[in-house]
Amino acid sequence: MAEGWPEDRLSTDAFLGGKLRILQPRDGYRAGIDPVLLAASIPARAGDRVLDLGCGAGVAALCLARRIEGVRLTGLELQPDYADLARRNASANRIEMQVETGDLTDMPAALREQQFDHVISNPPYFDRRASTAARDTGREIALGEGTPLADWVKAAAKRTAPKGHATFIQRTARLPDLLMAMARHFGSLEVLPLIPRPGRAARLVLVRGRKGGRADFRLHDGWVLHNGASHDGDRENYNTATACILRSGAALPFPV
Repeated sequence: MAEGWPEDRLSTDAFLGGKLRILQPRDGYRAGIDPVLLAASIPARAGDRVLDLGCGAGVAALCLARRIEGVRLTGLELQPDYADLARRNASANRIEMQVETGDLTDMPAALREQQFDHVISNPPYFDRRASTAARDTGREIALGEGTPLADWVKAAAKRTAPKGHATFIQRTARLPDLLMAMARHFGSLEVLPLIPRPGRAARLVLVRGRKGGRADFRLHDGWVLHNGASHDGDRENYNTATACILRSGAALPFPV
């Protein structure tokens, strides 16, 4: 049992069309499609070392492992309860994943000695200088920026191996901050906007950089998530390509 959560306060949720079964708190932070899209965008290969900064219950890393067998997963999570859930979820899904509990600004010694081919992260979205904190502590830590976004990027850069990649998913409103921070540590920056529907503005972006990269900045065509100009009835209406990512574990094309 995760300390602080009785079993009746946990739910078991299906991801990737049931290929993953994930324990999450019924109240507090619950993973949606964002970590699934992040995982789908990573061009990893079997044997690659992957670090998930702020891994929560492990959804992004475990989705990646379901798509690409043989990746070597490590997670870092500040909140002990969520770190314990990540360990439980990895074990329940028969996926090997080392999960460390700690602060990314003062990493555990076991992580300071390692570098990774891919560092992935779904950091808190909201700058609390301009937004309201969530009531639930776990949800607030996951969504409210306690550690500056620049520190997330700096931590990722320290752990990224030469020629390795760091990929973040973030709100479009934070893109200027994210690009400014990434330009200090990475080259070959790329941005893929995630657009809710045709004709709408992107709400989220995927941003990738390469350690030591020298290629020009690339702004890719946006990836559209849903069909139609508006929601059509009480049902999901993801387009076919997005449904394949969310339900079948397909890759999200994000060129490197």
